[in-house]
Amino acid sequence: MHADNLSTPLTDLEHRDEFVGRHIGPNERVIGGMLAAIGTATLNTLISETVPTSIRTQKPLDLPPPMTEHSALAVLKTIAAKNVVKKSLIGQGYYGTHTPPVILRNLFENPGWYTAYTPYQAEIAQGRLEALLNYQQMVVDLTGMEIANASLLDEATAAAEAMTMARRVSKSKGNVFFVDEASFPQTIDVLKTRATYFGFDLVFGRPEDVASLVDTHEIFGALLQYPNARGEITDLTMPIAALKGKGAVVAVASDLMALVLLKPPGEMGADIALGSSQRFGVPMGFGGPHAAFFATREAHVRSMPGRIIGVSKDARGKNAYRMALQTREQHIRREKANSNICTSQVLLANIAGMYACWHGPEGLRRIAARIHRLTAILAGGLGVDGKDYFDSFEVKVGAGALHARDSASLASETAKIHAAALVAGYNLRHVDDQTIGISLDETTTRDDVAALLSIFGKAMDHAAPIEALDAARPCAIPASLQRRSPILAHPVFNMHHTEHGMLRYLKRLQNRDMALDHSMIPLGSCTMKLNAAAEMIPVSWPEFSQMHPFAPLDQAQGYLELITGLENQLKAITGFDAVCMQPNSGAQGEYAGLVAIRRYQAANGQGQRNVCLIPKSAHGTNPATAQMCGLEVVAVACDDKGNVDVADLQAKAEQHAANLACLMLTYPSTHGVFEEAVKDICAIVHTHGGQVYMDGANLNAQVGLCRPADIGADVSHINLHKTFAIPHGGGGPGMGPIGLKAHLAPFMANHAVQSIAGPHDGQGAVSAAPWGSASILPISWMYITMLGGSGLTRATEIAILNANYVAAHLKDHYPVLYTGKLGRVAHECILDIRAIKAATGIAEIDIAKRLMDYGFHAPTVSFPVAGTLMVEPTESEDKAELDRFCAAMIAIREEIRRIEQGEWTLEASPLKNAPHTEADLMDEWTRPYSREQAVFPLPWVAENKFWPYVNRIDDVHGDRNLYCACVPMEDYE
Repeated sequence: MHADNLSTPLTDLEHRDEFVGRHIGPNERVIGGMLAAIGTATLNTLISETVPTSIRTQKPLDLPPPMTEHSALAVLKTIAAKNVVKKSLIGQGYYGTHTPPVILRNLFENPGWYTAYTPYQAEIAQGRLEALLNYQQMVVDLTGMEIANASLLDEATAAAEAMTMARRVSKSKGNVFFVDEASFPQTIDVLKTRATYFGFDLVFGRPEDVASLVDTHEIFGALLQYPNARGEITDLTMPIAALKGKGAVVAVASDLMALVLLKPPGEMGADIALGSSQRFGVPMGFGGPHAAFFATREAHVRSMPGRIIGVSKDARGKNAYRMALQTREQHIRREKANSNICTSQVLLANIAGMYACWHGPEGLRRIAARIHRLTAILAGGLGVDGKDYFDSFEVKVGAGALHARDSASLASETAKIHAAALVAGYNLRHVDDQTIGISLDETTTRDDVAALLSIFGKAMDHAAPIEALDAARPCAIPASLQRRSPILAHPVFNMHHTEHGMLRYLKRLQNRDMALDHSMIPLGSCTMKLNAAAEMIPVSWPEFSQMHPFAPLDQAQGYLELITGLENQLKAITGFDAVCMQPNSGAQGEYAGLVAIRRYQAANGQGQRNVCLIPKSAHGTNPATAQMCGLEVVAVACDDKGNVDVADLQAKAEQHAANLACLMLTYPSTHGVFEEAVKDICAIVHTHGGQVYMDGANLNAQVGLCRPADIGADVSHINLHKTFAIPHGGGGPGMGPIGLKAHLAPFMANHAVQSIAGPHDGQGAVSAAPWGSASILPISWMYITMLGGSGLTRATEIAILNANYVAAHLKDHYPVLYTGKLGRVAHECILDIRAIKAATGIAEIDIAKRLMDYGFHAPTVSFPVAGTLMVEPTESEDKAELDRFCAAMIAIREEIRRIEQGEWTLEASPLKNAPHTEADLMDEWTRPYSREQAVFPLPWVAENKFWPYVNRIDDVHGDRNLYCACVPMEDYE
């Protein structure tokens, strides 16, 4: 020990703020030099030059001091221990599953997979793109459809997306959407919310009712559930035909494990198949995150929501994967987009796809058959007959009794069975006072079935030995509904069944992807900060991962304490009076926030307010979300400095005062600047009767310095996957809870199945689970707890420092497009490439591809301004990494000058040929630059070289020759 340490106070030796220095990149030794490079004296001065005084918070965050990693984990472990995890046989879209350990360890818990970003830069994302293509192939095979997307947020919102897709595709002029009354209740809940603001009329009934309904209603679409919420399976061919005969588009919500054995929806004529892939190896996690699957006919592909992975060719003619048909997406089509979805559930979809690769078709058939056999044995032992089912059924208490019993005695008997089940460690589904629902799953054993028979036998005398019940090989799937078509025939599902095989396959794919474990990802508006290991560890704890979202709340006291604690943390940070945790993405948060506004205004006799003002600089999700809420989008101009044109806002607020619903405002602006007039902007909207929705995409620049509610926002979504350290997972999961002021709190989302206590009782849901993707909330709780109030504020200050440091280093090479009045940027900066493009033909995309050769992911390309790159370094990157990135950008600028000077032609330049692969080195070299210049352009690149797996991908070829399934084996090799 250094002698000086011997006299150090104990408080300092405890080093409770240790994590602050682990999370934040620059230390005190280098900050002074960075400030000098920027041209300012102190960090406080920089913040004063950047953040308007009028909005600065005058007191520290009301949060405890920082906590060490081990201390925070110990506290959270104590909270987690308050959860009581039983075997939940509740079903309703959530089932026990075994995550294969090789997938848990090497994918789910692997930063090479979970710290990657959405694969917009496909050349350095070939690993997870291949994994997603596997997932799409799995979904296509099991549903019997022709094309699938790369996942949606959850089953209920996937059903809502199917409803709106049906409206886009249907030839019917009607306004009625038919819903199977035996759909999952959470799905019905979400459908009701969505239909309200689209103006659709929902009609509920049984599939067999369709034949008569189509003659009395103009139905544009329908949702059928197979198996349904009662577990029943019926052939839907006739109802589907009747609906389609009248021009309706039919969606079938289904179950991938059931479809291993059941006739698929595609063979019944369905137009859309959807559901959750959760039971393919993804823990229930108290509701998520889970990947919803969504498949359709190829004729409808351009109307399908979500991302689609397709096959194209690279510059050498090699097969290469990419996101296909991106012009459908909200950031391009804005209010005309198919959906407001700007993410999917990539990490969870990849787990599900790898689960299928691990087990293969035979393994899945064995698991599905075992589930069904145990279900049939249990149902037979309980005397349930006359129904067809896969893994779920309902038991009528007292059915078959010799003497009729009154309802009170039956209710008492039902309660006793539930109580006995709880004592034995099982949650059964309460249907009504005389009916119990049971769903078995992959984790169910013969011992569980024997225990359940014993529990019921005490009251019903139906117990029988397992072997005796199995002797007849009971089956409740009629021959007409048994699957005849093959599944998962592609070799990828038939060659990775040993652990070495799967381990090496996962590693091979991981090596093709650039993630935060390799280098910084400077994507503007994406906040690719550190996802600390201590934050991630609790997600795998069984106390959090194995909880059913509809388990009795007295078993989820740990979760409720965690959620309440996180809500209180977020309220302190944002200034809002209430927080709703249900939205499971940023786009869902936007939707939940606007829904709360619309409900509030309707309740106050102002339902006519339907105009939404949105600055032209806004992210495309804003107008896409507004149209989903039945709002008319009116664009507000921006001035030459990138700020909202206050005069134009004033004029439009006055023009639409009678019908003004809200303003959607991003702050700091999407242009990366703290606008001085933000309080005036909010006041204008409030004066004219509107509400202010603040897009929380850039909250990372506000934490500890200012608060959305204090600025004037009425509601804002909070991207936990940006500001509060939940990883992006290669394109999901995310979480987008909303903060609301007190007057809007009674109108935030609630849930029909698991009602949340509060003033919002009775409000409809926006997501499938009550608290969204609850199992990843420990990440944000740990992040806030370990940093504490002072650490959070320091993180924001350093995020602003890092952005200004990069801007100062690069401004002489690439103009910084927008700054504040004192020449500062917020937490990100926009580099203007347009003059370079006009002079040389080098575009921003060429710089993006060339950065791959230097070992970096590109900044955000052409958003929010075409012809630019937006850089957000976050607080987690140290000065050395920032210097490497700036050196790469400066070196690329020098390469561009060689084109300007005529030394290289445009087409023969390293920028147009980027990225370079190992295969390029094997060619006869005829290019005007050296091999070393191509692949080791700066001395340090070779020390940690990332080799792109493919050369530049032909996007046009991929969209013109759309192919979105696993490639043939001869190409696969």
